Amino acid sequence: MSFLLGRRERRGRPSPFVEPPIPPNSAQGGGYARVDLSRAESSLQKIAVWACVSLVATIAETMPLQYFPRPREVAPLPSWLADPAGDGHGLPDWTSQYVYSAMLRGNVYGVTADRNRTRGTPTQIVLQHPDLVRPWLDRDGNVAWRVNGEEVPAGDMWHRRFHPVPGRVLGLSPIELQALTIGTGISAMRFGAQWFQDGGHPSAILSSEQSLDQKQANTAKQRFMAAVFGRREPVVLGSGWKYTSIQIAPNESQFLETNGYTSAECCRIFGPGFAEIFGYETGGSLTYSNVEQRSLDLLTYAVDPWLVRVERALTGLLPPGETVKFNRGALVRTDLLTRYRAHAIALRNQFSVINEVRELEDKEPVPWGDEPSKDAPANGDPSGGQG
Repeated sequence: MSFLLGRRERRGRPSPFVEPPIPPNSAQGGGYARVDLSRAESSLQKIAVWACVSLVATIAETMPLQYFPRPREVAPLPSWLADPAGDGHGLPDWTSQYVYSAMLRGNVYGVTADRNRTRGTPTQIVLQHPDLVRPWLDRDGNVAWRVNGEEVPAGDMWHRRFHPVPGRVLGLSPIELQALTIGTGISAMRFGAQWFQDGGHPSAILSSEQSLDQKQANTAKQRFMAAVFGRREPVVLGSGWKYTSIQIAPNESQFLETNGYTSAECCRIFGPGFAEIFGYETGGSLTYSNVEQRSLDLLTYAVDPWLVRVERALTGLLPPGETVKFNRGALVRTDLLTRYRAHAIALRNQFSVINEVRELEDKEPVPWGDEPSKDAPANGDPSGGQG
């Protein structure tokens, strides 16, 4: 099957399929009010949608992933897990693709290109574009799969779904369900752009107290345009003529209220917290006391549910008892004094060892840093009596 990059039969050969470009949704052929969301990527034209998906994908791509072969024991990632697709782009590229498919389509599809010989679990999964994947039920009622028109054995297909409903193989796509909200936001932006490009109304009115037929009106218009076009000279009007400029408020021409409302609604599609994080007006009074609290809210309400889904998907590829988890501490940044106080408490209560703290501070390990601290808390105070 040459259509799947990374398949064992054709490993290393490129796919002949060339994806069509994202529909431009230009004003040609349907006007600004017609928005084509038949491909979910078109929704990324709405800045709020792009911001939500890009935020989660970027955090999943850049946040360190820790491998636990046993509980509370951190080890380097297995070589195959460091590059799940086997294409040389590595785990960050794979997790970013995973997030984009999950958030936009509600489904992630992959084809198994290699397996562990002992367990039979996939060790190389090539993620597929959702538009190329089609499931159906065979005569026995089992789910069968086609990718780019060619059938793939069910055992080689790797599928994870989100927003599942009873009786359906696929998860729900947020873009399909909320196409009206997203399309309204894109239409408002395109209308504003078209306004400035073409003008939504005459820029001015040249009126006369005299009665003019169509020929005389056209002649007056042409002579006036000839006088003002490309020049900065004053225009002299005869008796009975009046020139009135038509103005419109900038916020009306750009539909700022509509854009703001649809942006907040688009953020809510992907879960709580996104609209507040990006500062869209939501009618609430949420404020942030400091950067640390903002990071915690971002992690707790917006990004963390998606990170957990990635962790579960990758953990499912490991032997029983082994897990992977994102190091969420890398996202929450505090001031230097608060951070060092937290390290001191963790060391005194043997939550951490010196080398773990040094790693968090981007410092080299020390030979004596793997042993827990022998200092006991003072008077049963977890903080050791320190403020």
